[in-house]
Amino acid sequence: MRLGVAATPEVALPTLDWLLASDHTLVRVISQPDKPAGRGQQLVSSPVSKWATSHQISLLTPSTSDELDDALIDLDLLITIGYGRILPAKSLSIPKNGCINLHFSLLPAYRGAAPVQRAIQAGERQTGVTVFALDPGMDTGPIYTSITASIEPTMRSFELLEKLSSIGVDAVEQALALIEKGVAPTPQTGQASLAAKITRDEAQLNWSSTAHSLVNKIRAFYPQPQAWTLFRGQPLKISAARVADLVSDLQPGQLRVIGSDCFIGTTDNSIILERVTPAGKKEMSALDWSHGARFESAERCG
Repeated sequence: MRLGVAATPEVALPTLDWLLASDHTLVRVISQPDKPAGRGQQLVSSPVSKWATSHQISLLTPSTSDELDDALIDLDLLITIGYGRILPAKSLSIPKNGCINLHFSLLPAYRGAAPVQRAIQAGERQTGVTVFALDPGMDTGPIYTSITASIEPTMRSFELLEKLSSIGVDAVEQALALIEKGVAPTPQTGQASLAAKITRDEAQLNWSSTAHSLVNKIRAFYPQPQAWTLFRGQPLKISAARVADLVSDLQPGQLRVIGSDCFIGTTDNSIILERVTPAGKKEMSALDWSHGARFESAERCG
């Protein structure tokens, strides 16, 4: 088939690599326009745009619906992977076989922008990928393929996304085979849930919560937007932590160094902070940070 891919993030790259080596024809790649980034606010291309350029694949970054529609006219199928833009209903019917999406959850669970982060935040032990036919709804279209994957207890969102992006290649391959055979997708069934985009305010840690729920948030929100708290009035980002085996007498948010570990209190078990980023500094081990900070007696975060 003559295929197009509309995608923006790095998680689309394994599927693009497979398509390039497959019997299908990758006609073009569609991605978001370059955006300003960093302190200098220089324009930066998306990971998918960089991939297309390096592989000499036709690249379009449409800024209007008409420009997008023009890019779909000669396609048999469009594959979307984290494109970052909802396709208008009239665009979905332009490719001969419509449009499909690779989504990083087992639909209908975790529909929306942050399925991986929300699954980890909820403490899920299982997730997966789904390839479905796009319709005007938010991840509501009928399903071609689903593949289940486990979530390891220490996995953070970027690690799970990396795992699912690899599994997604098989799901896309299976879906394309079904489409070529004329097999119709199956309507979604089961309990639907939403995975809303994560805000920075939401990533602030409330130490009057359980240890497991806090560690899940730290895992879920790394690397973006990253869980954070306040220490001496300044933001402190926390990129890795684990629930302590022992129950200490620390109050919520209270800090203490015990042996070679940096502990912080919650409503039940303590948490061991492993990696932190103090304001204006680079990421470091929590123990190194604690040595420099020299906690006062009963000092707290939050």
